[in-house]
Amino acid sequence: MSNAENNNEKCCCRHKNTPRNEQTVRSLQNRLSRIIGQLNGIKNMLDDNRYCGDILIQTAAAESALQSFGYLILKEHMETCVTEEIQKGNTEAIDEAVELIKKLK
Repeated sequence: MSNAENNNEKCCCRHKNTPRNEQTVRSLQNRLSRIIGQLNGIKNMLDDNRYCGDILIQTAAAESALQSFGYLILKEHMETCVTEEIQKGNTEAIDEAVELIKKLK
């Protein structure tokens, strides 16, 4: 194994084998933009010295939106990355998926 290959394995910035289609990317980016908007709204609420309960409600909404985003990515991961690896005979992909699920909850 070359040094470049070894470094790629250690890097957390891997790339998917199967690219996401444009519609999926656009949908995910729109969701993220809304979440970023929610977070900026919470920041503005802090700057405006808003009531704690209102900030907590918005925080819960942002957390829920981010959780939903994560589940969409997980679903895609299972349908593409994990499936492709299992088809290649790499059953370690199942263990990785289980660990990702644990982190997501």
